[in-house]
Amino acid sequence: MKQTPEKRYIELFEEMADLCEKHNFGDPFSYARSKELYAAFILGHTIAPDYSGADAINSNGQEVEYKSTINKNIKGSYTGISVQSSWEEQERYLREEKIAKYPEHFFNRFESGKLVESWRLTGDKVFDILVPKLKKKYSTILSKKDPRLSANVTSKEIKKYGTQIL
Repeated sequence: MKQTPEKRYIELFEEMADLCEKHNFGDPFSYARSKELYAAFILGHTIAPDYSGADAINSNGQEVEYKSTINKNIKGSYTGISVQSSWEEQERYLREEKIAKYPEHFFNRFESGKLVESWRLTGDKVFDILVPKLKKKYSTILSKKDPRLSANVTSKEIKKYGTQIL
């Protein structure tokens, strides 16, 4: 009897969950965890043990950040950034807790379920790219329906300032 795609999906889903539980990889179906796992294994990193904060640990033992897309062009979206009480405090938060804290940011593009492109930028460069964009939005963000900051690192910026890994 031929197995249906639906039954095979269920088997693979359960197998993936079992594998991740056995090896303490976390829930592969939580947010973008499966892409983080995939990228970490391809890039030779260790997956971070927690869901908040760093996404992985590089070969130097440093925490790193991943941004993933399935778009045709590589990009990185930084969304849901908490708003601080002043721009000075916001900039400190971005530098010390959110962006420049991570020495490396990896921008990963997936296509048909595979990692097909990966670029590395320094946390300081990502900070330099994002701060002017976020500063423009800062004064009006609290009047928005979703009072959190967001900005993108574009394909052009990634290719200008980054190093292609894959």
